Amino acid sequence: MDLSCTHHCLSRRRALTAAVGLATGTLLPLAGTARAAAAQYGNPVIWQDFADIDVIRVGDTFYASASTMHYSPGAPVLRSYDLVNWEIAGHSVPALDFGAKYDLNGARGYVRGVWASSLAYRPSNRTFYWLGQIDFARTYVYTATAVEGPWNRLTSISTPYYDAGLLVDSDDTLYVAYGNTTISVAQLSPDGRNQVRTQQVFTTPSSVGTLEGSRFYKINGQYYIFLTRPANGQYILKSSGGPFGPYAMRQVLLDLRGPIPGGGVPHQGGLVQTQSGAWYYMAFVDAYPGGRMPVLAPVTWTPDGWPVVQLVNGAWGTSYPSPALPAPPRQVAPMTGVDTFDGTTLKPRWEWNHNPDNTKWSVGNGLTLSTATVTDDLYWARNTLTHRIQGPTSTATVQLDHSAMRDGDRAGLALLRDSSAWIGVKRDGGTTRVVMVSGLTMDSNWNTTGTGHELASAAVGGSRVWLRASADIRPGAARPGTFSYSTDGVTFTRLGPDFSMGNDWRFFMGYRFALFNHATRALGGAVRVTRFELSTP
Repeated sequence: MDLSCTHHCLSRRRALTAAVGLATGTLLPLAGTARAAAAQYGNPVIWQDFADIDVIRVGDTFYASASTMHYSPGAPVLRSYDLVNWEIAGHSVPALDFGAKYDLNGARGYVRGVWASSLAYRPSNRTFYWLGQIDFARTYVYTATAVEGPWNRLTSISTPYYDAGLLVDSDDTLYVAYGNTTISVAQLSPDGRNQVRTQQVFTTPSSVGTLEGSRFYKINGQYYIFLTRPANGQYILKSSGGPFGPYAMRQVLLDLRGPIPGGGVPHQGGLVQTQSGAWYYMAFVDAYPGGRMPVLAPVTWTPDGWPVVQLVNGAWGTSYPSPALPAPPRQVAPMTGVDTFDGTTLKPRWEWNHNPDNTKWSVGNGLTLSTATVTDDLYWARNTLTHRIQGPTSTATVQLDHSAMRDGDRAGLALLRDSSAWIGVKRDGGTTRVVMVSGLTMDSNWNTTGTGHELASAAVGGSRVWLRASADIRPGAARPGTFSYSTDGVTFTRLGPDFSMGNDWRFFMGYRFALFNHATRALGGAVRVTRFELSTP
């Protein structure tokens, strides 16, 4: 992921032409063709924001990791038994303990934190490894024996492995491929704690431009580094001489028409092999305002060992035959539905905007958010809890008990990004109103340029109110978000005008639903969210 390269910009998207640019050769049969024609899956396989996917298989289970930037916990681990239906199982980075800015303490970490990183499994010690660099300063390694956790920091390494891919070789040696344009390979010590050696292995030709997003594989005795050309291409390096090369390069795809109308070219992500030997490529599609959505396509191989993405009418297919896999042991947990915040921990679908103050929230009989920050700027407010939006359209509804709010408190439900709006409750002078606020904005350096202005309001009595935000995240244009409220949970009243959710790519993360409660005068107030529901039409 390159935060400075202008060719990332979606505004440069042109009429896309199908081009795979691979060597010709007799292709292997498409995986899953023996299944009945009705057994199809559709793209995107996940219509939520999970970018920079690294995907692996351990036994009969598939796992994937994704970027989360300034959200905490970071690096979610997704789980699937069929490559199509996924659940969020945990997070590899329990907290962004990389400096005070990730606590919103004197500085902010927006669009920093967890970028493209790597997930691997080491059979010799039955351990999962997550590896990623933070702030161009250091690389961190976390390990766990189960993806649900606990994940613990194993080490930090002084070399920042940018956009890294971790390989556990067949002899148990750990290697890391990394870099932007100049691609290097590092060898780690047997315990994974230190760098033993690093060496440049490839320089991207100027005719290609930028390559990054390394994924590192050993397949049939040959080494492969899978690389993205942001944001419209995918290339692969192959070495028969060992992990340090020499490497030859081929183009996998360029300007390939994607499966999401209005979205970008599938790229980045990784390759994974099923139990039966079939191969698949899970990439993402730039699809703002929602974010970057995972898509899946079968892959075959030329006789001389180069991968070929299987196309449908010259494009990445909107559907393919379902992978031929064993019946799953259970159904995965849905990414939509109701959460009443029971139990003692948050479900892994939730991530905080920066690290929370853990003394100011609790779950069990609902989610209690005590005010943790005195500010008039939501972007500085701690303990804002976020949830990905389900595409192409979805609605979040929360039941909010505001009886413990204090004068000056602001609590509610936001559509959160670098341009934001919210519906919620203001408590001022002993009076409670439900309001719609828009005009919360940041500049390109992620400094606040607008703290919002009230566009509509209504008086509310009692102790409870239901708040609702609906979001259209189909890509290709700015899309509307709308807000409404209810005093009985049945009849909802629209509040305020449409909010235009922008489709610029530079914040990288897509819009999220966000629950917040902050003070503008003094701490001490609290709200309780007794129910959250994410629903689709």
